[in-house]
Order: sequence, then structure tokens, then C-alpha cells
Amino acid sequence: MSPDDTTANPDAITLAHYAERAYLEYALSVVKGRALPDVCDGQKPVQRRILYAMERMGLSFTGTAGARPVKSARVVGDVLGKYHPHGDQAAYDAMVRMAQDFSQRYPLVDGQGNFGSRDGDGAAAMRYTEARLAPISRLLLDELDEGTVDFAPNYDGSEQEPKQLPARLPFVLLNGASGIAVGLATEVPSHNLREVAAAAVAMIRNDKLNDDELAALIPGPDYAGGGQIISDAGDIRAAYATGRGSLKVRARWKIEDLARGQWQLVVTELPPGTSSQKVLEEIEELTNPKVKAGKKALAAEQVQLKTTVLSVLDAVRDEASKDAPVRLVFEPKTSRISQEELIQTLLAHTSLETSAPINLTMIGADGRPTQKSLRQMLAEWVAFRAETVQRRSQFRLDKVLARIHILEGRQLVLLNIDEVIRIIRHSDEPKPALIERFKLSEIQAEDILEIRLRQLARLEAIKIEQQLKELREEQGKLEDILNSPATLKRTLIKEIEGDAKQYGDDRRTLIQAEKKAVAEIKVVDEPVTVVVSLKGWVRALKGHEVDAAALAFKAGDGLYGVFPCRTVDSLLVFGSNGRVYSTAVAQLPGGRGDGQPITTLIELESGTQPLHYFAAAPDTTLLLSNTGGFGLLAQVGDMVSRQRGGKSFLTLEADDKVLPPVPLVTGHSQVVCLSMSGRLLAFPLQELKLQPKGGRGLTLMDVDAKDPLVSVASCANGVKVLGTGRGGKAKEEELKGASLAVYAGKRARKGKTLDAGMKPHRVLSLG
Repeated sequence: MSPDDTTANPDAITLAHYAERAYLEYALSVVKGRALPDVCDGQKPVQRRILYAMERMGLSFTGTAGARPVKSARVVGDVLGKYHPHGDQAAYDAMVRMAQDFSQRYPLVDGQGNFGSRDGDGAAAMRYTEARLAPISRLLLDELDEGTVDFAPNYDGSEQEPKQLPARLPFVLLNGASGIAVGLATEVPSHNLREVAAAAVAMIRNDKLNDDELAALIPGPDYAGGGQIISDAGDIRAAYATGRGSLKVRARWKIEDLARGQWQLVVTELPPGTSSQKVLEEIEELTNPKVKAGKKALAAEQVQLKTTVLSVLDAVRDEASKDAPVRLVFEPKTSRISQEELIQTLLAHTSLETSAPINLTMIGADGRPTQKSLRQMLAEWVAFRAETVQRRSQFRLDKVLARIHILEGRQLVLLNIDEVIRIIRHSDEPKPALIERFKLSEIQAEDILEIRLRQLARLEAIKIEQQLKELREEQGKLEDILNSPATLKRTLIKEIEGDAKQYGDDRRTLIQAEKKAVAEIKVVDEPVTVVVSLKGWVRALKGHEVDAAALAFKAGDGLYGVFPCRTVDSLLVFGSNGRVYSTAVAQLPGGRGDGQPITTLIELESGTQPLHYFAAAPDTTLLLSNTGGFGLLAQVGDMVSRQRGGKSFLTLEADDKVLPPVPLVTGHSQVVCLSMSGRLLAFPLQELKLQPKGGRGLTLMDVDAKDPLVSVASCANGVKVLGTGRGGKAKEEELKGASLAVYAGKRARKGKTLDAGMKPHRVLSLG
């Protein structure tokens, strides 16, 4: 549409504006109408509609027994037909989740039949299962018809539905919630009812409750499946304070002793998001790995993991039953294996230890989706509850006053019963006559005319007097609640404590800080020689007696270097971008082949080339340098990273290039630098320092772009200078003692030009 069209038709809008408006309306609908819970009652719209529909169907818990359950299909049909015009499966799935005791800490629906399992099995079809409201749902529904919340028309205007439920406890914390909206997500963990109630009471008594006192009342989530939170108290507090975080959680287990000194590990509680089936699948993948797509054989890491797990684990089986919802049995390889070793291996390599996210995003009391802190959630719910109790009290007060008004009219009639009967018998219009004679209201006069003769007995007058006394007492209490903030607080506290006493239970999830299990792969410590080719093919040969001259390579390739080391060491790869990549020597291919490209073991950034390689123990110190004349000392362990993408370590200028790393041997006391033009500088090694975090380093030699640094060595007695003489013939010269002292100076000096009748290009240590 052109601008001229909008000028001609003021009601027209551009396509871009229409698309923007439509998308925003859709996003708001998803956020508020589907995905996020409300801080006031803790329910999403579909959950609220399910509860309301079931209550209106008479499926609520009353008296000493609940209503008879009905087919779930009936409930879903009522929800869809009256309140929730969406898919039937979506509504049924929501109801199923509300009935699962392993999904919700306090299930609101009492389901009968197959409502799924914690192993991911789906529920039976809605035509087979039955449902009714659980007793605890009364805390959401009991005060619904007492003017406590606002109602709104349903989707077609034929029914009314509540905008919120009058929650007597903060269900957004009790059962938690998870959901993904447009640009927003929520992950509220479940909590213990007694703890949340105690915190709410404390907030009512003191709205300036500090974080330490709040943390003491709610130390952390209480998951439906139990388990253990191993994060420390500081991490939990930080997540609650910001509304976002991640907690480390793990399973709980016990050791069962068997005959003849045997034992087995039995897992009885799982962390949230983990099922027995998932753990069994992970064990199967570890002990019987599959070749990855595009590969011809198992990766070295897969083989090592398999060996590690099978060295401690003999068998695993699921013995879950009706009496034991979770019972995973792990049998050790032998009874002599350390129990702690088996436990740590399982925790490190399976979902028995995992992370549980916290994202306290919800619809606030102001109707806006917001990420809230624990304090804000409780404060907003307390304010909502206070308003609810005030509205309920006003509603009840109006009812009481109306009843008092009626009874006062009857009392007046009973005192003048003969005259009332005479007026009714002889008057054509008794109602206005009664109003005029006794100064009654329309309502009182109508009630008197409708009264039955049996209610005119003397006994009825006594009953009316008693009722009036009781009603006036109740009137006084209700007016006190409405007029006195202190009384309102006492009422709130009394009701919350009563509900906590009736519905509260013990904590299921243990909170005890522990160290995170580290995935350690056992590697046999033995000597190997790492062989690297010029084109970056790597392999590890057993032993240190490797004849470099006898090594074979692919056509056009050759030897870069051999590095005698051990299987527990690391191979470093120095990239052209200053990053250092690492891989465990134990993961390198062995055998007689050409090995495999180093690029399959690390992830190089686009445009980055591997320049140099070095394999050694973590405590080996290297002298790292670049053509710009800068250098530093660092240990191999400082440069090792678990990430395939390596770690940024060397800071380079635009034209700088990394020079080969120089290992420092015990006894080395000097550093010798060589520039392209043949300048040589020797200075004490003690002028350099270890920089474990890397960086640019210190100036080794004063060079420039036209005469860069080309070689560096460390030595104890002297160096050998390699170069080319006349006719391009290779030539070398040894410098030691007095001949090397000629080039001695302080770090960062220019040095002196080497006079040896050759063009030098490399300097090596003599030992």
C-alpha cells in the first residue's frame, strides 16, 4: 500500500503496521493466555479453567468424602465447550499433569486410571481415565462465590469465568510452573507448603523481613521426586534474589549389603527432569557406544568412557514397583571396588547429577509478565490475599446485614402478631399497609407476607433472638476485620497457619552442599611418543625408543616433530590467532597408520591455521614468543582447556606471528634471541616471569617490522646458530662462554650483529 492510499482512506494501515500489530497481539495472547502462571493463584489459564469447570460440575471434595470421579473426557468436553476453545489433547495433557504426583508437589486433581509415569509413559486416552478434584484444591476454590475475585465473560459471552482463583496459599511457589512464551520463559520450582506458609506469615508480620531470615524459612526448592540439592546456600540465595539461576541437583541412594561380602548401590530418588529410563539409556550408550555419523570407528573418548564405566559397573536393572516408584539397582564389577568410586563415576557420566534451572517469570499483580525475586512473589501474594479476605469479609458482612434486617422485621411482627394478621385479613393491599403501620422496608414486608404459619410460634421468637445475637457477633467480627489492619493481619495469619497444619507435609528434597562430581577418565600412565607431521597429522606410538628417520608419512607430507611424553600428558596446538588448543595424549590414535588430522580433535576458528605443536606434562614450562619481540613464560597446564575451541592465550598485534615454543630445562639460565638481520641478544632468564593467564608478555628484544624476531632459545652453556653461507650451503656456529658473553645485555635491548660469514635463521640450545 502506498502512502497516497492511506491519505485517501484514513482507516487503512500499511502491511508492516498490520503485521506488527498482529504479531504483538499473538505474543501477548501466548504470554498471558497460555504460557505463564499468575503470581496470585499460581495457575495458567487452562489450569484455572479446568479447576473451575470441575468445581462447577460438582467434582470438588466435600465433607468426609470426595465426589465420585467422572470420565476425563467429560471434564475436557466441559472445559472446551464453555471456557477454553483450544485442542482437546492440550487440555487433557494439562489435566494429566495436574494429577501426577511426580510432576506436581501438591496435585490438584485426583486421577484414577493410567495417568502416565515418571519414565515418560503417556497417560491413557481420556475416555479411559477418571478424575475429580483433590482435597487441597479447596484452598483455591472454596471462596470462589464470596465476591473474592472478578469474573469475565468466556470466549463467546455465554458463561462467566474467574480471572483468578482466591488462593489461600501461594500456589505459584507450591507447585511451581514451566512454560515457554514468545520471548519469555518460566521455570518456577516447587516448594514445601509448611516452609512457604511460614515465610508468608513472617512477611505479614514484618514486611521488611531481611534476606537471611527469608532464606532460613525457605532454604530452597522441594521437588516432587525428592533428590538432593548440592548447591551451596549462597547460590540458592542469589537465584532467589535475582529470579534467575541454576542449582546443582543429584539423586539419593543407599548401599545394600548382600551375602558373602557383596553389596549393591540402590538409587531411590531422582533429581527433577530425570527418569529411570533416561539413566538406563545413558548407561547403555556408555557401555555399548555407537559409531558417530561420518566416522569409521569409535572415537578414543568413547572407548575410554566405555572402559571406565565397565571397570566399575557389572549390571544395572530397574526394580521399580508400586511400593517403590524409583529403585535403580547398580551392581559393582567386584565387591572390592570402592563404593565412592562407583558413585562418582555414575554421577559424573549420567543424569543422576544434573542442573535444575530457576526462572521466576510470571504474570504479576499488575497484569504484566515480569521476572520476580522470591521476596517480590511473596509480597505480591500477601497483598492479593489481604485484598481477597477484605472482599470476602465485605461480602459476608452484606449477607449478615441482610439477614439481620429480615430477622428484625420478623421480630417486630411476632411482637404484634394479632395486628399483623388483622391487617393482612382486612386489607386489599396488605404490603403497603404493613410498611406504613410498622415502618418496614419492602424486603421485610415481602418476607412477612411469605412467612409460614408454623414460624409464628413462641419457640420461633426465641430462635430469632438467638440468630440475631449470633449474627450481630459475626457482624462485629467482620467489621473489625474491615476496619482494623491489625485484625486483618491476625485473620490472615490464623487462616494460613490452619491450612499449613491441615495440608502441610515434611520436606522431600535434601539440601546439603556437596562438590560437583567430576568426569574423570582413567588413563593408564605409560610412556608414548607423539608424532606430528608438517600437515598436522598426529599419532601416539608406544614407548620412547622411536626412530624418527624410519617414520613414514603421506605423500607430500613430512615430520614436524616427535615429543616423548606420557599418556596422561597433553598435546598443545598453537594457532595463528594466538589461541592455544589442547587434546589429551591418551585420545590420540595409535598403531601403524598415519594417525588423524589434528583438526578432527579441536575446533579452529575460521581462517585460523595450526602453526606449532608441543606435547608434555602439565608442569613443563615453555617460553612463548612472537615475531614482534614479545614473550612470556607459562606452564603447559595453564594452556590446557576442556573446550575443543581452545582458550585465548597469546595477545598478538596485526602482523605478529607465533614462534615455536621453547621448553625450559633445569639449569637453563639465559635466553638468546635472534632477529632476521642477524642481531643476537642474550639476557638472564630471571628477567622474565610466569604469566599463567597469558597475554602480550614482556619485550624480549627491540625489533621492528623490517627486522622481526625469528628465533628464541634458552640455554645453560651456549647456543648453536644455524644459517646459510656462500652458495646457499648450510652453516652453523657455536657460541659459548666468552663468545656468547659478547652478545649479553639486558632484556629489550637491540643486541649485536652476528659476524659469522653466514645468514643466520635459527638458534638452538647446546644444553
